[in-house]
Amino acid sequence: QVQMVESGGGLVQAGGSLKLSCTASERIISNSDMAWYRRPPGKQRDLVAMITRSGLANYIDSVKGRFTISRDNAKNAVYLQMDSLKPEDTANYYCKTYGSYYSLSSWGQGTQVTVSS
Repeated sequence: QVQMVESGGGLVQAGGSLKLSCTASERIISNSDMAWYRRPPGKQRDLVAMITRSGLANYIDSVKGRFTISRDNAKNAVYLQMDSLKPEDTANYYCKTYGSYYSLSSWGQGTQVTVSS
């Protein structure tokens, strides 16, 4: 399994924006469906958004219209643009291969996003 490497988190005020990035040491992102997950403090890790190899995206209802998942296959990278952030978006964010590609990667350390009110 290939470990994912997430970056771009930080502390931001409510209403602000952050862009998360995800890369891997091997070229699996460009060949896989990908997803972003998050684990809020004291809660389980849940799916936030996914994107297919061809670029079709889906989101959970609570982030629709605020978050945008994208990919750059040439750079072997996937991104999560987060706008209009809310305190309830505070979590550690992870990326991973998704669906039938799930077992190709292992969980990385994630990147912490903290939204202050």
